[in-house]
Amino acid sequence: MTPDLPGFDRDAFVAATLAEDMGPAGDITSTAVIPADARFVGTMASRDAIVVAGLWLAEAFFRHLDPEVAITRLAEDGARVEPGTPLLRLKGRARAMLTAERSALNTVQHLSGIATMTATYVDALVGTGAILLDTRKTIPGLRLLEKYATRTGGAQNHRMGLWDAAMIKDNHVAVAGGVAPAVERARAAGIARIIVEVDRIDQIEPAIAAGATHLLLDNMDPATLREAVAVVDGRVPTEASGGVRLETIGAIGAAGVTYVSVGRLTQSAPASDIGLDFAAL
Repeated sequence: MTPDLPGFDRDAFVAATLAEDMGPAGDITSTAVIPADARFVGTMASRDAIVVAGLWLAEAFFRHLDPEVAITRLAEDGARVEPGTPLLRLKGRARAMLTAERSALNTVQHLSGIATMTATYVDALVGTGAILLDTRKTIPGLRLLEKYATRTGGAQNHRMGLWDAAMIKDNHVAVAGGVAPAVERARAAGIARIIVEVDRIDQIEPAIAAGATHLLLDNMDPATLREAVAVVDGRVPTEASGGVRLETIGAIGAAGVTYVSVGRLTQSAPASDIGLDFAAL
């Protein structure tokens, strides 16, 4: 079952990914080595402790090349599994399964890697009351999938793009002539969600007075964050951002912020180690 991802065309993504790998001549190795009528049975399994993400997309790669392939899903997206856990069992045309193998594995490894890293950050925030957010630091063309993976790992999606909220950062402030003028221009444009990045305590009051609906507290240490949260006093949500790492996120969340955003969830997550072993029928 494909999750609800508005704007994502699963079939187009699968076709384009396979076309990139197959090129003009197709899988010349499988065509040369594997008999056309050969059939395989295979098992996809995790070699790491992971949070699973993207199995539905892996299935789509195999079905694209062999509509009659038999697939048994042995785990679900969002599950935390141990090394050696089987994820999918496949039975179908050998050539098709071998051709689709790398595209399917690459996708599940990448998305599971993001979900797994996200879950470690979510776990580190337990007890602080803060909520983990992702960012726009995604690989071009993969944002919807990568943000799906962060949700699968337990984070909340923040901005999906430039279109769904104003994000007034230091460069906007510099050109606009200050925090207040920048926010006022966003309000005059009819923008409902106005996020303002502040890196000093004295920017908070002007931002809120001008109509900011969310404050991004940039690169503040926990003590400064606590001071900032006290000044805001619950009037708008607060988000700690900038240089957040696994070893620091607990103290940052405990400073009282509403959210903590982490770019490395999509920017730097290592791929999970997942294998697919076939045997002839």
